Amino acid sequence: MTVKSLDHVNIQTTAVAETAKFLSDVLELRAGPVVPGGDMARVTWMYDARDRPLVHITRPGVTFAEDAERPLRSDTGALHHVAFECTGHAAMLERLERLGIPARHRHIGEIGLKQVFVTEPNGVLLELNFREG
Repeated sequence: MTVKSLDHVNIQTTAVAETAKFLSDVLELRAGPVVPGGDMARVTWMYDARDRPLVHITRPGVTFAEDAERPLRSDTGALHHVAFECTGHAAMLERLERLGIPARHRHIGEIGLKQVFVTEPNGVLLELNFREG
């Protein structure tokens, strides 16, 4: 058995639409239901430009009934961040400024990496990686 890549990330929230809007506005991901005709108020998948589902947004209890009884965490818990490989660093900075979304930046010149860190509405830290060249 070999792990080939990260398949998707799940965010449980009572703010499904707001989370989908943030991921659409900031990362230009496209919202879609888990199945055609599915209830996007309860389950939404966010697709990238190559039509791959990257982020799965669910209301508590959709996947496992016992999750509906657990309180949502206000921090990232054991999960510190989710990282995405990106292109268009300058365009991202302009978008974040236009949307009024605060971000932290880091440039690691030794490996040609520019990073932008933003927090989505549920408190999940997103690391956006832009490789030079």
